[in-house]
Amino acid sequence: VQLQAYGGGLVQPGGSLRLSCVASEPTAVKKVMGWFRQTPGKEREFVAAIRLSDRGTTYGNSAKRRFTISTDAAKTTVYLQMTSLNPEDTAVYYCAAGMKNWIIGVLSSTSSYEYWGQGTQVTVSS
Repeated sequence: VQLQAYGGGLVQPGGSLRLSCVASEPTAVKKVMGWFRQTPGKEREFVAAIRLSDRGTTYGNSAKRRFTISTDAAKTTVYLQMTSLNPEDTAVYYCAAGMKNWIIGVLSSTSSYEYWGQGTQVTVSS
């Protein structure tokens, strides 16, 4: 599975941005998809995930009430709508795909995903 993430860029504090992640394989292969972010010197941080079978979602603490993960009808593209962005959201954002229909509770772990995209930079600055 090849994942292509795009939509990053420079945005002012308080602004919004939508990231997209396109997967190359048919939807039957992927079961869960997630977004993580990473800044230099820090571990990869869980942002949001969606289980494609029932579109169940879960969010990291930093994303709750500000970010929304969703998928298109064909489940080939996953979006991360980000609002009320602040400088602490600056990071490289990675999308990931997992092949097992994990329970929601484990989707925050990087080990639930086998495939990763190349990342897209999000910079929040005035």
